[in-house]
Amino acid sequence: MSDAHHEEESAIKTPKQLILAILAGFLVPIVCIVLLVMFVTNEKHIGAGSDGLSPEAVAARIKPVADTGFTLKDVNAPKVLKTGDEVFKMACAACHATGAAGAPKMGDTAAWSARIAQGYSTLAKHAIEGIRAMPAKGGNPDLDDIEVERVVVLMANSAGAKFAEPAVPAPAAPAAAPAADAPAPAK
Repeated sequence: MSDAHHEEESAIKTPKQLILAILAGFLVPIVCIVLLVMFVTNEKHIGAGSDGLSPEAVAARIKPVADTGFTLKDVNAPKVLKTGDEVFKMACAACHATGAAGAPKMGDTAAWSARIAQGYSTLAKHAIEGIRAMPAKGGNPDLDDIEVERVVVLMANSAGAKFAEPAVPAPAAPAAAPAADAPAPAK
């Protein structure tokens, strides 16, 4: 056999080195974790004496989430009627631009000719009340009848009809005061 000794020597030779190795084994990972957490969460921390309690910062924190991106509609305001093109893009284009569910495409003269032959009033009635796969008012009940009639004229005229744009009715005049409230004529 060989005379060579296969003794393995350790790097730790004294008890003091053993204590230092154990402490390093615990402290080095802890320091690395703390530094990593500080790196990941590197953001401005608001503390006492900062601008965290300023009226603007407080208002930004307590502002309702629903305030962003929403516009409230005044139900008592007079309704602004949309044009035929706006209504088409909003409610009709999904079917009438693609021909979905058998809807006649905008500008397709062959598909619209039989419908145009029925007349404007029939087309408007079908658009307002719905027919076959088409829901009433194109599926948007908030549309006014005039808006639906405008889009009917737009689509039919794009296929060769010569319908006139529907007239907007005059707003209703306020009712006259009852005679009982009027002062009696002097005699």
